[in-house]
Amino acid sequence: MTIPFENRGGAAVGFVADLDAVTAASVIYLRMWCNGPDTQACVSNDLAATLGVGRGRKAVQAFDELCRICARHGRRPLMRHAVTCKCVGADEACFGNFVAIAAEGDRDDAMLMATLLVRPDVAPLVVSLAAEFGLALMQMNLSAPREIAGHRDVPVAYH
Repeated sequence: MTIPFENRGGAAVGFVADLDAVTAASVIYLRMWCNGPDTQACVSNDLAATLGVGRGRKAVQAFDELCRICARHGRRPLMRHAVTCKCVGADEACFGNFVAIAAEGDRDDAMLMATLLVRPDVAPLVVSLAAEFGLALMQMNLSAPREIAGHRDVPVAYH
């Protein structure tokens, strides 16, 4: 059986609740960023509220550029689930793990994962951006994802 091209990368491989906090936040913020201006504003506000205006702005800029480069120079479009979906798709899992690995400083593995997402010539740039964004997520002191208001799994920042 062959999987249609449109579905490649969208297959559910796990649940948001099973991810560590940085990986889950990366997946959820990716969904929100790609969902449109309203949810992009929520991402920006969340980062600024938790990290402060200056550090939050830098994190948003790194994340915005990371998303733009992935869209512009991606090997193919990243498949995403709905913002409130409890499942994690294969592409989302790759992206989230990539950000977490880059933030941990494992440059070799991050470079390898980057080449799954983008052309090899832009991989070093996305590794740098992912590390910057992932470190910001680490500074947010996120907890593991949990159910909030019966509506979705979200990483929770402790202010």
